[in-house]
Amino acid sequence: MAFAFFFAGQGSQSLNMMSGFDGVAVVRDTFSEASDALGQDLWAMMNGDNTEIIAQTVNTQPLMLAVGVATYRAYLAAGGAKPVALAGHSLGEYSALVASGSLNFTDAVKLVRKRAELMQSAVPQGVGAMAAILGLDVHQVRDICAAAEQGDVCEAVNLNSPEQTVIAGNAAAVERAMVAAKDAGAKRALSLPVSVPSHCRLMKSAADELAEYLKNVAFRQPEIRVIHNVDVATHQTVDEIKNALVQQLYRPVRWTETVNLLAQEGVMQAAECSPGKVLAGLAKRIHKEMVCAALVSQTAIDEFITAQSI
Repeated sequence: MAFAFFFAGQGSQSLNMMSGFDGVAVVRDTFSEASDALGQDLWAMMNGDNTEIIAQTVNTQPLMLAVGVATYRAYLAAGGAKPVALAGHSLGEYSALVASGSLNFTDAVKLVRKRAELMQSAVPQGVGAMAAILGLDVHQVRDICAAAEQGDVCEAVNLNSPEQTVIAGNAAAVERAMVAAKDAGAKRALSLPVSVPSHCRLMKSAADELAEYLKNVAFRQPEIRVIHNVDVATHQTVDEIKNALVQQLYRPVRWTETVNLLAQEGVMQAAECSPGKVLAGLAKRIHKEMVCAALVSQTAIDEFITAQSI
């Protein structure tokens, strides 16, 4: 049966998040490769005791890239078949591009570190914020954001499921929107552990600088189809892929449409290469017949491979 692979982005990180892969050589090798590229021990950082350090976007981005790629490599090393499609949520799109063969892993590690630096420079830590709004539809959330701006920026940026939308912008405006969302009947309004307001227009200057940096990064035509966040489309040329990555920085992640597109095409099986089960949970909320496994350990990988062979 045809299946897709999903890769999560920022917000899914946690300390010791690869503990389910203890002793798996390809996982450690992947982290060593990433650490060598940056001159920084990502494995030690991830297995330390400082939650704040791994929540800083300059660290979160290379960490989550390494997690996604390491999990995918562990899956292939265990004999798993290649998926028919790949999609990454926000930062996860870079892991998807590495898995597709479009982007070299070492280049990707350096690229997402640069992306993070540009994002943090565009909006200093503490100035921006992101929050998840649960229990309201996206149209309600957009109206609330518009009213909350009051000269600031506040936008619906991650369209995660019919009743879960992430908002981003200036911290004060996001706070106003959270209060308004609760008043409008939202089940919850939760601040997210990220240091930059991704996918909103505060990131436009960072996107312009990213476009310049991407001119010197080598990409290839993907060997596996990648569905991009910004337009829910597949791109084959290098210029199209780079343009999608630039636009993604300041435009919404259209995740609900991504999952629905796969379902419409008959791809009802998926696996999440992430340390948690966020995307697996969203897939079920978006399309009740979609089955998404969370590959949070080597055991989970082995079980998924076995299930696919039945």
